[in-house]
Amino acid sequence: MRHRVAGRKLSRPTGHRVAMYRNLVTDLLRYEKIVTTEAKAKEVRGIAEKIITLGKNGSLPSRRQALSFVSDKKVVAKLFNELGSRYASRSGGYTRIIKLQPRIGDGAPMARLELVE
Repeated sequence: MRHRVAGRKLSRPTGHRVAMYRNLVTDLLRYEKIVTTEAKAKEVRGIAEKIITLGKNGSLPSRRQALSFVSDKKVVAKLFNELGSRYASRSGGYTRIIKLQPRIGDGAPMARLELVE
């Protein structure tokens, strides 16, 4: 039984899964849109929203928390300078998932995860 067990394992060990989430969130914040599988997009959405909320706060502890997860200092600077002010009046819902056609090779359901304007 899986009662009260949150999150997907995505057939990866914990370290690989966490590193993949960090890379996906960093790329989402850098490029403001990424194409990935639906399952990965749904998992990364919540993490990205929490990181953007840290950017809205703008304090030094929030910046350090963001730096502990996002792997690029330039992306963190963008998060606190541009994205934090862009979403200052928004109380959540910073991302959107758009379903795409299945991937050609294996038929995996694909999605585009993007930041809303």
